Amino acid sequence: MTYTLGNNIGEQTIAGNARQGTQLRYDAKSFIIGEKRVFLNIASIHYFRMPRQEWREVLVKAKLAGMNCIDTYFAWNVHEPEEGKWDFSGDNDCGAFLDLCSELGLWVIARPGPFICAEWDFGGFPYWLKNKKKIQFRTDNETYLRYVYRYFDQIVPIIRSRQMTKDGTVILVQVENEYGYLAEDASGLSYMKGLRDGLLDRGIDVPLITCEGGLEGTIEGANFWSGANSHYDKLMRKQPDVPKLVTEFWTGWFEHWGAPAATQKTSDLYEKRMMESIRAGFDGISHYMFFGGTNFGGYGGRTVGSSDIYMVTSYDYDAPLSEYGRVTAKYRMAKKVSLFTLALGQFLLESEPMDNVEARCGEGARLQGRQWNGQKLWFAESIKQEKEMFQITLESGRTLPVSIKPGQIVPILERIEICPGLKLTCCGFLIGNDLIGEVQTIVLAGDDGGRTHIVFEADQSIHFDNAGHIPHESSLDGRTLRLDVYHFQASQRNRVNVGGQLIELIALNGYMSDRAWRLHGDGVRWAIGWEDMDLGADGSVSGVSGGCDSEPFFLGDWGHKGGIGQGQMGTTTVHSAGNAFKPLLSPSLSEWKRKTVNLLSLGGGKQAERPRGFAELGLAFGYLIYSSEIDCDRDQENTLVFSAIQDSARLFVNGLEQAMIRQVGAVSAHMRLSNGRNKIQLLVQHMGSLNFSPNLGEEKGIFGPVYLDGSTVELRRGWYCGEEAVHLDEVHNHPFASTLSRSFELSENDGAILVGALSSGLRINGKEVPMDGYQNWFAYHAVDISGYLVKGSNTIEMPVTRTPLNRLELLTYNRSRELKNWSAIQLDEASEFEASSVAIESGPAWYRSMFDLPAIPEDVNPKLKLRMTGMSKGYLLLNGRNLGRYWQIGPQEDYKIPMAWLKETGNELILFDEEGRRPDSVRIFFDAQSERRWQTLNEA
Repeated sequence: MTYTLGNNIGEQTIAGNARQGTQLRYDAKSFIIGEKRVFLNIASIHYFRMPRQEWREVLVKAKLAGMNCIDTYFAWNVHEPEEGKWDFSGDNDCGAFLDLCSELGLWVIARPGPFICAEWDFGGFPYWLKNKKKIQFRTDNETYLRYVYRYFDQIVPIIRSRQMTKDGTVILVQVENEYGYLAEDASGLSYMKGLRDGLLDRGIDVPLITCEGGLEGTIEGANFWSGANSHYDKLMRKQPDVPKLVTEFWTGWFEHWGAPAATQKTSDLYEKRMMESIRAGFDGISHYMFFGGTNFGGYGGRTVGSSDIYMVTSYDYDAPLSEYGRVTAKYRMAKKVSLFTLALGQFLLESEPMDNVEARCGEGARLQGRQWNGQKLWFAESIKQEKEMFQITLESGRTLPVSIKPGQIVPILERIEICPGLKLTCCGFLIGNDLIGEVQTIVLAGDDGGRTHIVFEADQSIHFDNAGHIPHESSLDGRTLRLDVYHFQASQRNRVNVGGQLIELIALNGYMSDRAWRLHGDGVRWAIGWEDMDLGADGSVSGVSGGCDSEPFFLGDWGHKGGIGQGQMGTTTVHSAGNAFKPLLSPSLSEWKRKTVNLLSLGGGKQAERPRGFAELGLAFGYLIYSSEIDCDRDQENTLVFSAIQDSARLFVNGLEQAMIRQVGAVSAHMRLSNGRNKIQLLVQHMGSLNFSPNLGEEKGIFGPVYLDGSTVELRRGWYCGEEAVHLDEVHNHPFASTLSRSFELSENDGAILVGALSSGLRINGKEVPMDGYQNWFAYHAVDISGYLVKGSNTIEMPVTRTPLNRLELLTYNRSRELKNWSAIQLDEASEFEASSVAIESGPAWYRSMFDLPAIPEDVNPKLKLRMTGMSKGYLLLNGRNLGRYWQIGPQEDYKIPMAWLKETGNELILFDEEGRRPDSVRIFFDAQSERRWQTLNEA
């Protein structure tokens, strides 16, 4: 089945659910499920980044935040870690994950790749693909595609059987991922068409989508954080008659070892960017990530931009839901905006932008508007440096006072139809408009202590029940009511009656609106004032008290005898499942036992002329120890040049560490040798394969020739632009007038490698050096320039497009001085440990400790962290499961210990430390929220 999406497709009927009669359609404005337009609030959540036991909690949190759809990748390397050995069990049971989404009433966007990026090792490809002869990734390569379609034969049936057409909830399937960043030429389109047809031929019949790169027969989405208008306009030019999705709205960012924490996107800015997307006209937003999770094992990837950008083990992403599944300020902001889209869903999806804006505002604010059927929604944006009250005159001539924070976008509703015969004008976030029992309930969120001017207009007289409590004014005919409501800690609740229809207006301040929860199933219910909430598999509802001055209150039918159903005002009772409050005691680690890695006694393994990499040796992750020997006739100092290295390494000579190698691609390392035979060893950890690059599939570890007696020349200084000296490690604000040049001398050596931030157009001694696969955004390349050099003076010419450069080096060597006869062995996990009483650290070592879980009350939701204070670099094992890499150079300090992987007693924690540092300061502790007491609604 092939779709043709053009400029005149009209409304498309895509899929029907035969048993339930649910139809999925779309037109230029939105997707239509059944007979209802839907604004897709999409939570990006990866099943493979958490234990299966956490799926429900995370998905429920997404649903409670107003998300109606889940977006997930499928990681090929998780399901086929070794060729032909498939795993869809336990934590890898992606079908069960989709089934749980269905159970919770969440639609699904399935993204099977085969390339997923996701800051995941090798972009989701299995490591063993690197060993296939003549393979090229993400292109029309016969070998590559043969394995891709074998993967499709496994993964597509799992998705196919859960499509909306098969009584499931999968509504969209993505073809590949972000291919437009790589290539949109004829060969690239041919590759994409093949993948599209591969999905169709295997029974995918819901709409196909792409992101950042289009394809006939698919709906293209945009990935971004800012610039919503330009992205929307681009999609409109390409496909004006299909829905407009933000396929990845980047809520935060990933982190890598040694970099600052990626917390630059504040919750206020997050709100603004969401509002920009809504204002632009997008009808769906996928929050990437909504919950990031963890890169357990060795699955953290590596990305471009420098030579050694390796992902940390945490994939928290500064997302709305933390790595531990905890609610954050961004979560509350996502919930507020998603409830806003739900309350105004039909209007947002039917409306069009207003070209001629006659509304007016004071200096320092900007207005944009949308309209439909006589109703208008304005977006008022402040460009002031402080919070200010703006007077905004709408097209009807009515003036409203609107308080706006710096940079904030505040929605203003003008004559929005709340229910038949009643229209609402006000500023602020309408987060609820539900018929609860017989009461039309309007929930309005505002700032703490703020005031909102409300105007009701009706076809009949409006009777105000709370006339004595708040300022109000009625028109002479009684059909217009103006009120000022205040957003106090004690929520204001006011009622009007229009023709027998009761309307309740609930004004919440910022604190209480952050703690407002909307539940829907057989009917709509609200719980207002709880810090956190959860839904049990048995349908129970539990929560954490907000600890505020106002009591929580509940709206709707909660099943209480003589209670507050049918939208009655009031509160309901809760009961605690636990005993009297007792602080949780953190687990106590037993005395650490140690097993030292005796490098000099290790077996040599199979000999080879040059070092071999991880994939070549059949290893997905872990550690390798490379060994070789050098005979010296005297004590001396020497420099090794590694022509191909892609991971950090520690260099040992005769069992003593002499260098820590951080930079990769090609590097040099200084060492001291003794008279006689010297044993050279390198301890290398697989730090993750490139997950995004034009050069996917690099070998890992050390795998190229290694040379003795090399040298290194730092090349960031000493350049000339004409007569002007230029230093490339400094900031230059203007483009250089011409190509830069630099000279260097070559005497004894006959080989050279340039490594670092090279530019296209590189010339050596007047000859241009081709750089296959070069991309100007890939800020490091290693290029062998040996064939361009002469003895004596050599000249490098290079256009420089940006500064400063973080690395640019010239490595020289003599090809006759290659160090040969290498062996490589995998570092095996220690099985026997001894008491760790030696105070001196003496090289790589394993450590082992045991711990029991303390008594945990039933009414808490504990989360455990492992803090690796004082350690160097290595990885962690918990009860035989790999918790991931650690490296105490920041920004990650704490590591997640999943409660699902623990036993009540006898938990084993093993860590490997490259420097053998003693783990005396390592500790396990519960996070602060673990002290919260959860309460269950009384169903009596």
